[in-house]
Amino acid sequence: MEVLYPVCCGLDVHKQTVVACLISPLPDGQRHKTLNLFATTTGELENLADWLEAAGCTHVAMESTGVYWVRREVAAAIVSH
Repeated sequence: MEVLYPVCCGLDVHKQTVVACLISPLPDGQRHKTLNLFATTTGELENLADWLEAAGCTHVAMESTGVYWVRREVAAAIVSH
């Protein structure tokens, strides 16, 4: 399978938390998954954006049931980085 985005992340947005699954390459070419949990406070969303940037993440997919994805703070924190 062709790798299109070497470092990417999936976000599952909830009312009070965001679950992030970062996928990145290992030196041997295997894929490594790292799970992290962030609160939906402004400071924690900034931590999420910093974490993604530090990992070299270039693409993020966001999933949410309900209307929590509408939270502008989640998208704004990521896009501002």
